[in-house]
Amino acid sequence: MSQAPVPMTENELTTAIIQMLKEGKVYEFQQMIDEFQPFDLARLYTLLPEKHHYKYLLHLSIDQITDMIQELDQEQQLDIIHKLGTEKSTLILDLMENDDLATLLKDLDQEKIDELLSEMKQEESSIIQSMMNYPVETAGRIMNDRYVWIPQHYTVQEAIDKLKHFADLAEYLNYLYVIDEERHLLGVISYKDLLLNDPNETVDEIMYTRIVKADVYTDQEEVAKIITRYNFVSLPITDENNQLRGVITVDDILDVIISEANEDIEKLSASGKDITFQTKPFIAAYRRLPWLILLLFIGLVSGSIISGFEATLEQVVALAFFMPMIAGMTGNTGTQSLAVVVRGLIAEDLDFKQGLKLISRELKVGIIIGITCGILISIIAYFWKGSVALGLIVGSSLLLTLIIGTLAGTIIPLILYKLKIDPAIASGPLITTINDILSLLIYFGIATAFITKLL
Repeated sequence: MSQAPVPMTENELTTAIIQMLKEGKVYEFQQMIDEFQPFDLARLYTLLPEKHHYKYLLHLSIDQITDMIQELDQEQQLDIIHKLGTEKSTLILDLMENDDLATLLKDLDQEKIDELLSEMKQEESSIIQSMMNYPVETAGRIMNDRYVWIPQHYTVQEAIDKLKHFADLAEYLNYLYVIDEERHLLGVISYKDLLLNDPNETVDEIMYTRIVKADVYTDQEEVAKIITRYNFVSLPITDENNQLRGVITVDDILDVIISEANEDIEKLSASGKDITFQTKPFIAAYRRLPWLILLLFIGLVSGSIISGFEATLEQVVALAFFMPMIAGMTGNTGTQSLAVVVRGLIAEDLDFKQGLKLISRELKVGIIIGITCGILISIIAYFWKGSVALGLIVGSSLLLTLIIGTLAGTIIPLILYKLKIDPAIASGPLITTINDILSLLIYFGIATAFITKLL
């Protein structure tokens, strides 16, 4: 019995491809990549040295380049379009998913957009221009028009025949959308329903009329919630007149979720936007500096607090030992609460009653954490210095600061959410800095009030 060939490593594959490109072995090249997925083709393109990119593209078919280019970032996509020239690029742009093409063009200047669109088929160009009129991060901007629609008077057999006819053009074949002469959305029917019903039945007898849909101006995050909630693979998008304008598929939503998650992580860490592994050092530093400079000046408040309690520190030097721990623990618990709230807000809408319930829950969490950590640090302080007073001051300070830190990490993002501001803006470093200030005030305030017990 013959054994399956051992798959090549990335280095071996890259070396083999480079050799074929050098020797012009087009047939062998196509044989090797015949079963490659678009992601694999894109990955191989990025692994190849720059000098081999053009030959690599020449060895691919137009369909392969079209599939591959949608797996690359915008800069790489534009570079490929530039390398291939107007004639080939136009063929690729015509074949690309309209939502991906709109994303590709969104950051270009209008002159470049007009140049690219002018070379495309009139029908495709008009659709892209229409999509780009919708605001960024709305359903209208990320929808596509590659779906199958049918009139309500069709029989099941006629619907199946049309589905087969458009199989190569439609992105998903799970649902067919029923519309009238003016493109009003009347119902939806699944491919499974077509297979299970009599071929002579009419579509209006078996279609679902209670349609879950979204408006073209619906925020993409809300669309993601709807698709997640109902476990759909696609969602119809209509305008204010209930005319079907496009569909959003689950793969589009995966891109949205990843993009939104990256944005939230950037805001939570105050690291700035659009910083990737490829970002140049000066650009990455430039995008991070504004937040860090702001936090630097806020952090000076902490220094002034310590300076204000200098007399207390001079009398009881042991207090300085616990300062980093008090401030650090408060910031940590605040950041944990912030992450819980931001993650929860992504998954569901929050009303006033749920908000109060969440605050109450986090208050109890803060008390439990505070009591546990407070008792533990009190015991440590007592055995270290043999002072019950020091243990009680450090323990009670930690208890109060952990409660306040937890509440701050919960309430601040909720307030921003109600003010229609992205709660992820309440970044981890900002809450940590605020909690540092509060924790030092509480710690030294309690220590100063009971200074006589420490002497």
